[in-house]
Amino acid sequence: MNYKFFTNSEKAWKAMFEAILNAKKSIYLEMYIFQNDMKEFDFFHLLKEKAKQGLQVKLILDSFGSAGLSDSAISELKEAGVEMLFLSYLLHRMHRKVLIVDERVAFIGGVNLHRDSRFWNDLMVKIKGKLVKRAVVSFVKSYINAGGLDPMLLEKNGKIVEAKADTWIVEHSPVRKKFYFKRIYKKYLNEAEKSIVLITPYFIPKRWLSATLHQAVLRGVNVEVLVPKSTDHFTIDRVNYFYIYKLSKLGIKFFIEEKMNHAKAITIDEKKAMVGSQNLDFLSFDFNSEVGIFFKDLKVVSKLCYIANEWKRDAVLFDYKTYKPKWFDYILSPLINLFSLFSRIF
Repeated sequence: MNYKFFTNSEKAWKAMFEAILNAKKSIYLEMYIFQNDMKEFDFFHLLKEKAKQGLQVKLILDSFGSAGLSDSAISELKEAGVEMLFLSYLLHRMHRKVLIVDERVAFIGGVNLHRDSRFWNDLMVKIKGKLVKRAVVSFVKSYINAGGLDPMLLEKNGKIVEAKADTWIVEHSPVRKKFYFKRIYKKYLNEAEKSIVLITPYFIPKRWLSATLHQAVLRGVNVEVLVPKSTDHFTIDRVNYFYIYKLSKLGIKFFIEEKMNHAKAITIDEKKAMVGSQNLDFLSFDFNSEVGIFFKDLKVVSKLCYIANEWKRDAVLFDYKTYKPKWFDYILSPLINLFSLFSRIF
């Protein structure tokens, strides 16, 4: 498989922008946050120009995440020939970040398209080869869920088969009752023998995930979690630290990064890995549509382990003995747990 990792927003934007700039036939873009506020990498203008040139441009956005995109901007894109679709379900978000160009190259990971994330670390993987066809099928499923009707795309719909391969696409769609991320995390975390490394900006684990990580520690597995010191949400920061404090007492090691890191990844025993759009919270596991790539290719896994170690080298090991939770941490975290329970009835 032909692949390349991008470890921050700007590196990913540059590669994605160049891919769209060189597109000849089609551009399929699926984003949680897409804003018309990027000057150096003006995806908004570029998509308009490509549509005017006659390329097939399909844009699927989440109605909440991309709520900042104005009505006039939406009209401009549509008038240029871009087919725009918004996914909107109560509590269910389209959290995927996917770009496919000419059905020959694809980008999948955690990178959004908005100015505020310009200086963030993040992960996006560029792929070429047979796996791109499966990425197209995954995009088509989102396209259908959003109400897309183009027969040329609909005929590409099919089943994504997890063949006996080193790499495959992982879909997670609670709207379609497909909770594949939970299944994968449970399976491979329980199979871990030596090491588990988790990278996430938002660490609000479900009880089953906390228990699974604790069980791994008890059987001698080294469990490490990389999280940023501060995210883009004050409330999430407080909840992050509440769970970091609790689980560090159980032997899980947390490495706190000074710089915002929006990446979402996992490595198991330095033999298996996954990169995608999923956070370690109840929203990603229970409500959001997500997508990732699972790797057993040792060369790819080794590269991802190297990236994780580079980030970890600049981080500080959390010490629960010197940390004192704030009084409101004990209020926020139970409230979020209650919300995660009651929201499942919707």
